[in-house]
Amino acid sequence: MAASATEPDGDLDHVAARLVSGRLTGRPVEESVDLARLEKAVREILIAVGEDPDRDGLQQTPARVARAYAELLAGLRVDPAQVLTTTFEAGHDELVLVRDIDVMSLCEHHLLPFRGSAHIGYIPGANGRITGLSKLARLVEVFARRPQVQERLTVQVADLLMAQLQPRGVIVVLECEHMCMAMRGIQKSGACTITSAVRGSLQEDARTRAEAMALINSR
Repeated sequence: MAASATEPDGDLDHVAARLVSGRLTGRPVEESVDLARLEKAVREILIAVGEDPDRDGLQQTPARVARAYAELLAGLRVDPAQVLTTTFEAGHDELVLVRDIDVMSLCEHHLLPFRGSAHIGYIPGANGRITGLSKLARLVEVFARRPQVQERLTVQVADLLMAQLQPRGVIVVLECEHMCMAMRGIQKSGACTITSAVRGSLQEDARTRAEAMALINSR
């Protein structure tokens, strides 16, 4: 479904939310989220901070914010295990690494965004089965599109890969900047938080782990 150049902002927001919700859940956002309740909550927030939600610039804001949250938190309505149900026999027994996967999530402490990159590597198990490369990016998106902390997000991706693919080893590294540090509190923009989760042979074998980290850090 494409938006025309003449559609107002509200319609464009609607289209974007439907596309993301549909991509992750297969269902229109209106069937998955109580948008009316979200709109009422946003309107109350505007009133509480001293704004007039009925002034011209804010009249459509509650609806826009409701759809934005539905889009940003679409991963709550997806079973991450379903992302990795398809595997392929490749006879591959060396490292598979996808680097620089874009990550966007909401910090669960302040509901402010954090954004950065994920790097995921795994060594297939004895059966040599692999998953599609896009599935790794989709797995990150499903876990990221929910209230999160970066540490948990990193571990969730690594643990599910181990459980579903049964590889010999897994490494997941996330590098993100958090707006709750940049916009409030300490107000230090540009700070990068790095988290890692290493499982199986990549945890046990220092040489293999070093090879994976060298590939992740190469630019």
